[in-house]
Order: sequence, then C-alpha cells, then structure tokens
Amino acid sequence: MGESDNNGKVSREEEEQPLSPAARLFHSPSFNCYIIAILGCNTKFEPDVIKSGLQQTLLKHPRFSSKLVADDGQRWTKTMVNIEDHVIVPDLDPNIDFADQFVEDYISDLTTKPMDLSKPLWELHLLNIKTSDAEAVGVFRIHHSMGDGASLISLLLACTRKTMDPEALPSVSKNKRAGSTNSGGFWWFLLAFWSVLRLIWNTLVDALLFGVTVMFMKDTKTPIKGAPGVEHNIKKFVHRIISLDDIKLVKNALNMTINDVVLGVTQAGLSRYLNRRYGEGEAEINGGEKRTKSNLPKSIRLRATILVNLRPTVGIQALANMMEKGSKTRWGNLIGYILLPFTIALQDDPLDYVRKAKATIDRKKRSLESICTFSGGVLVLRTFGVKVAAALTHKVLSNTTMAFSSMVGPLEEISFFGHPLAYIAPSVYGHPHALTIHFQSYVNKMTIALAVDPNAVPDPYQLCDDLEESLKLIHDAILKKV
Repeated sequence: MGESDNNGKVSREEEEQPLSPAARLFHSPSFNCYIIAILGCNTKFEPDVIKSGLQQTLLKHPRFSSKLVADDGQRWTKTMVNIEDHVIVPDLDPNIDFADQFVEDYISDLTTKPMDLSKPLWELHLLNIKTSDAEAVGVFRIHHSMGDGASLISLLLACTRKTMDPEALPSVSKNKRAGSTNSGGFWWFLLAFWSVLRLIWNTLVDALLFGVTVMFMKDTKTPIKGAPGVEHNIKKFVHRIISLDDIKLVKNALNMTINDVVLGVTQAGLSRYLNRRYGEGEAEINGGEKRTKSNLPKSIRLRATILVNLRPTVGIQALANMMEKGSKTRWGNLIGYILLPFTIALQDDPLDYVRKAKATIDRKKRSLESICTFSGGVLVLRTFGVKVAAALTHKVLSNTTMAFSSMVGPLEEISFFGHPLAYIAPSVYGHPHALTIHFQSYVNKMTIALAVDPNAVPDPYQLCDDLEESLKLIHDAILKKV
C-alpha cells in the first residue's frame, strides 16, 4: 500500500509542476509576454507532415503538453493535446497582392488576441504564401511563461535537422573561453585581487543604478520611447537580412566578439535614425534640405533592458534526447536583468561605435548585476507577492527605452520536418517597450528582427535601412584600414 501511494505521489509530481517566480510574473496583466518565432521556408508547407513531426517531438516536452491551472496556486498540469487546436493553417490565395504586407498584418493581429488558457500556451501558424524572402512563412507564438527565449529557440532547433544530413541535429558555434593560468606568483595574485575588487565595485554600482531606476531615474524622452500603456498596443514585426560574413570581418579585424559588433551597429543605426527624427522639423522649415549636422540633444540617456537566463541553456542534443527518449533535463525561467547604456551620438569615425560598444560590454561582463536583480526579484516576490514584483519589473522596463538581444543560430542550413528554412526571426511582445531589437544568426546570414509600436516607430523599415547602412559604413572603414 505504501509503495502504491509513493508511486501515485511521483506520478502527480510529474503531471503537476508549480510555476517558477518568473513564469508567474509573465502572467501578470502589466507584463503578459509572448515569444514570436518567424520561420521563413524555402518550400511550401505540408501541414500534415509538420503536425506528425510535432507529435513526435515538441508534444513530448512537458510544457508543450501541459496547461495552466490557476486554482489553488498556479501550476502546470499535463493534458491531452489536440494538434489541430495548435497548428493553424489559414486558407490563403497564393497569388495575393502585397504578400509581405499581408504577413506583417497577420502577425500584428496576433498581438491583439490573448491565448486560450484551457489548453497549452503555444500555437503555430503556417502561411503558404510567397514573400520576398521565403516561399512560405511559419509563425510560432509561445507564452513567455513556458520558458526563456534562448531555451525555447533551442527547443525549436532540436526539432530540426541538417538539410544535407537529415539525421543530424544542427551545429551551433560555442563561445570560446580564454584559458586562465595561475603562473606568475605574486603578480598573478595581485591581478586576481584587483579583478575581484573591480567585480565587487561594478556590481555595487550597477545594483545602485538599477535601484534608482526602479524609483525614479528615467531615460530621455526620445521619439522611440513608448508612452504609458505601450505594452497593450498592437505591435508590428519586420526584419532585415544582412551578411554575417561582413560582421565577422569587423569582428576579426578589431579582435572583438560578434556581440560587440552588433551592439556597435545598433548604436550607429539608432544614432542615425534618431538624428533624422529630431531633424524632421528643421528639414520642413528649410524646404526638405538634407542636413549633415547633428540634430541630437546632448547627453541622451538611452538604455536597453537585456533579460539574462541564469540557468545554463540546455543543449540541442539534450533537448532532442528528452523529446525522443523521455530523458530528464532542467527547464524554466531563472531570469535576471541587465541595463545596457547606449551611446547615442554621431561619430566621425564609424569604428568608434563598435569600440564604445566593446567597452560597454566588457564593463558589464565584470559585474554580477543579473544575479543581483534575479535575487532581488525573488525576494520581493516571496515577501510582497506577484503584484508588487510585477509592478517593480514594469517600472524598470518603463523607465528604459528598449529591449535588446542576440542569439547564435545553426552553422548549416536546417530543415523543419523536411522543409528547408531560409531565415529565423524571433522576437517578443507584451513588455512596456516600443522597440525590441533582436539579432539572430543563421548559416552566413544575420537577421535583424524588430518589434515596434507604430505610434513610436512609424517607419521601422527606415530603422532597418539605418542599421544596414551603419554596418556598411563600419565594414568599409575596416577595408580602408587594410
């Protein structure tokens, strides 16, 4: 009898899991966030093939086969999944005019529709319509409470295989860590001691600035800063595909990381875009003449919020094994925040944008800001409850300007259940920012994915142009130095 009771207890624990603190935050009314993953495909979708593939993979993941139960505490509960409820295939005219605009409007319309809490919180829309970048477009919409962005994208990649080797999982480059050495005796000890002091100091400063931001410190009111209630506004998603090889050329020439370069490109692109927006009034007064001088106000405070998952990202192989063999793996949101300051100014030397970006990122690497913000958030949540924690999180994001992230993708072309992919463009909505910029690499391409509130960024393609032009200027500046 005792053994039977124990088995029943284990079974219930496997079928029911409480929401993590971050997952509970993502269900608060002011912070109801969803992840969007747009998959451009080189062929038309075969819905039956994809449904069958999802049943053999994604549905075996506990989160994708569990629904949210709110009575007696929020928890995930296993449920039977009807794949037809989650894979939506609208009947579309393949020869529709302005297909790109139709897809954009379709995805934007999704941001106005809440998900049905009586079933697992994910869906896949298959749009068999040819756009400028793909023969068909798939759109995953997943509630952010189901996992952090990096883990969810890794899970989706675990459902794919290399196009040239249908049995092989995607290959993703890993960050190389410089090896350390304890040679040098006294000087090594002195350097290590100084590094610890600097880490402590940077952490204290970042924690103080984060606290001040919670209380009162706001970013400059620029044209791209969202108004109160921006999280409830309809969002528009656009993307631009640029050359990853051009980014790598800059990276190698300046001995930087790809993240350093894309942050520098973002600073340059935002500076160009905001300079144009601030100069619109003067251009009208002067008959629309182009002006090369800076229209930017001095000392713009513009910060991006970066969500950092403190749980090591589960590898694609481990996720594939979990779906195929039912093996265990760690999962869930353990999220801290980093406030990343952007330098908004017109630089005479385009390379100064990436140099300043590298200095900013190197400084943030020598800080435990994300661990402190996570620990503080958990403390607030357990002490004062979800409403207070959500209000403070909302305040931090509202007092900053934008969200920013970048992710490494597959090194070779991959196929989604036999459908070769042309690009991957992930993003997020539901947070109080009018602009989110995400960089996603794939083979030799880099996709810049923007999520914007049209009230603040009415011309997102112009911002894409400025980001692309900024990379070109930085790339050309490198070639001139060679």
